[in-house]
Amino acid sequence: MRHSFLLLALILVACGPDSGRFHLTGRFKNLNQGEFFIYNADIGSKDTIGVRDGRFVYDIPLADTTVLTLLFPNFSELPIFARPGAEVAIEGDVSHLREVDVSGTDENELMTAFRLRTNDMLPPQVMEEAKKFITDNPSSIVSPYLLRRYLLLFSQESDYTEAHQLCQLMLEHQPTNVQLVHLEQQLKKLLSLFSSGKLPHFEAIDEEGHPVTIQQLTSQANIIYVWGMWDYVSQSTIRQLNNLKKEHGSKLSIVSISLDASPADHANILRNDSIRWPNICDSLLWKSPLLETLGIATMPASIIIDQDGYIVARNLDFNGMKEKVGELLK
Repeated sequence: MRHSFLLLALILVACGPDSGRFHLTGRFKNLNQGEFFIYNADIGSKDTIGVRDGRFVYDIPLADTTVLTLLFPNFSELPIFARPGAEVAIEGDVSHLREVDVSGTDENELMTAFRLRTNDMLPPQVMEEAKKFITDNPSSIVSPYLLRRYLLLFSQESDYTEAHQLCQLMLEHQPTNVQLVHLEQQLKKLLSLFSSGKLPHFEAIDEEGHPVTIQQLTSQANIIYVWGMWDYVSQSTIRQLNNLKKEHGSKLSIVSISLDASPADHANILRNDSIRWPNICDSLLWKSPLLETLGIATMPASIIIDQDGYIVARNLDFNGMKEKVGELLK
């Protein structure tokens, strides 16, 4: 009997999830076949998931906890919190993507509940809900995601002080979270930049091997833009900025920073769209010291600078950047 019990236990362990892999399954109604993109912002990677008969399976090796983002054909995004050894399931209707259910781990179920609760709220209400969630759940890995997504992305100065306070609260409960440590350093730098109002001195090397400094940003209007091949919004914005640059010529200067793992990842876009401004890619992703120097804590991100080196706006979408450039060129 004892040997039989041990054999059964070994079989169950062998059939269980691999502790070094992450397993994701999906089932969608009203979808026969198609493709989704899934990307990992921590390592700057993007994969394609094929859907057949409304189902898909995505299984990857995973050494540490991370946030994956599933990009649907309508360009809406769904965060997936991935842990080594975890099995997560997605289920929903493609005609109601905002109501998709993600289950299998506590953090994904918490995020699903947050999404469903805030689906019909206005952005200011969602921000308040995110603050409450972080305050109530400072040890959850969902909280840093909500901080970046709802308090930092496209936010201005008034939001950063509270964001920094919430980040410090999370660090008290997650002191070994490396991403949180970097985020706290970036927010601290960001707050000091808002106090001084001037773009700090920086030095970098672009992909052509040329030095890039603040001296490249002395036109009437200047933009620093952070983008990545794994993010559709930033790809689209880079192309729109290229058209804006062609329209204004030397009156507008642009420097872009790519958060890709390698310059080869985005080389085709720069070449095919004839983008000539300096593009920096040090392949360090969120560990890049340049991001800390400039106080950049989100992606996509933007900094608008006037001809005297003063920061006049941050984290605007393309329409906001276009409007601000127009004001500076007047």
